[in-house]
Amino acid sequence: MKRTANEAQRALRVAADPKRAPVLQRFFKTGPGEYAEGDVFIGATVPQVRKLVKIFASLPHAEVKKLLRSKVHEERLLALLILVRQYERGDEKAKARIFHLYSSHLKWINNWDLIDVTAPHIVGSHLSKCDPRSLLYEWVQSDNLWLRRLAIMSTYHFIKQDDFDDTLRLAEILLNDPHDLIHKAVGWMLREIGNRDRAVEERFLKQHYKYMPRTMLRYAIEKLPESRRQAYLEGRVRG
Repeated sequence: MKRTANEAQRALRVAADPKRAPVLQRFFKTGPGEYAEGDVFIGATVPQVRKLVKIFASLPHAEVKKLLRSKVHEERLLALLILVRQYERGDEKAKARIFHLYSSHLKWINNWDLIDVTAPHIVGSHLSKCDPRSLLYEWVQSDNLWLRRLAIMSTYHFIKQDDFDDTLRLAEILLNDPHDLIHKAVGWMLREIGNRDRAVEERFLKQHYKYMPRTMLRYAIEKLPESRRQAYLEGRVRG
């Protein structure tokens, strides 16, 4: 018998702790005027959601869409992680369908955790076969915070393949971004480049570090030797 979205919703509520929900609401900034205003949590943890992914791994896409369009954050997370699992195990036709489903539901992929655990695996993987990767450059220019984060985080897949060019180009575009969540994401991706090729990261940093947001810089240099970190923080590194 095929699984349904209703079954998945019931399983989430059994796993969830309602006392945890207010903590998650605060952590994910769901209050008035905050970046995730109005998002709803029921108190399920990420490990609990991941356990349910295994149970509902073959959930039909029509049912996945019901979860993905939910007002409940954990239901959207479950839907997205199911899509990641299906994408990774699917053939090329299945992957194309999942990419289309994902990219046509961006309205509901609207918090940093939903992006970070899925974008590299679906968008990054799919676009790694494309040249040029123009969709990322369309998103990075958007007024929508989540599309900009989606663009830079998707490149994590490229970085793991030692393909850094798009990350660096997008990072340069985002240097003057006003939002802290973008500063953190860009710094994180620069750090990941540095973990694989420090010289590439430092070429970028030497050119831009004096002008990039402080949070972005701190994330980018986190794994550098302490003396080198301090040199960047104190502005003593020459280009």
